[in-house]
Amino acid sequence: MTIDVYTSTGAKKGTATLPKDLFEANINEGLMHQAVIRQQGNVRNTVAHTKGRGEISGSTRKLYQQKGTGRARRGQVRSPVVRGGNKAFGPKSNANFTLEMPKKMRRAALVSSLSLQVKNGAIFGLESYPEAINTKDAQKMLEKMPVELGRKIIIVTADNNASVNLSVRNIPNVRTVMAQYLNPLDVLGSRQIVFMVDAIKKLEEIHGKETKTETEEAPKKKTTTSTTATT
Repeated sequence: MTIDVYTSTGAKKGTATLPKDLFEANINEGLMHQAVIRQQGNVRNTVAHTKGRGEISGSTRKLYQQKGTGRARRGQVRSPVVRGGNKAFGPKSNANFTLEMPKKMRRAALVSSLSLQVKNGAIFGLESYPEAINTKDAQKMLEKMPVELGRKIIIVTADNNASVNLSVRNIPNVRTVMAQYLNPLDVLGSRQIVFMVDAIKKLEEIHGKETKTETEEAPKKKTTTSTTATT
């Protein structure tokens, strides 16, 4: 799989070959959905909170006797059936929405997301970027590239590239992310993804296949047999 590579001026320079194990993997929609839900749940803030019976001000005295009045049974004034009482089964601020996911599943979800985006033609390459910080030049570069300005675009860098970060931070819906922090939510939520050429190598170093797989057999130990002579 190859992608088009552009220069810092927006001109097409050539193509770059993407690693197969990261950009040509099987697309697992269920796993990608699970990874996105996990990320959204882990950053969710539990702001809504309703008061329980113990948090409502008021007496705990029973309003009137249980029997003999001809009316319905009535407890304390804090009851949720009384005006000004507590909220029954309402949201609480201590709700926990965090989810766990094994490392192998997180990697598989990221690889599946990258494979889907490159299949849709949403991934491009950027050869390099000058050290000068200039938002106008970054804007002109993106205008010449086949990306939709106004939609969400992420630029993936190998490390903390200050010139790229500061040049695009004032362009609406354009932001940068380091290769080691790339995740399925950013990949699937972006209209286009621009990879720095060195960021592709960095991503391969982090998420590439391991040299040893679980199916490889362990080296066999040599066994020696002893023979005894008979007389």
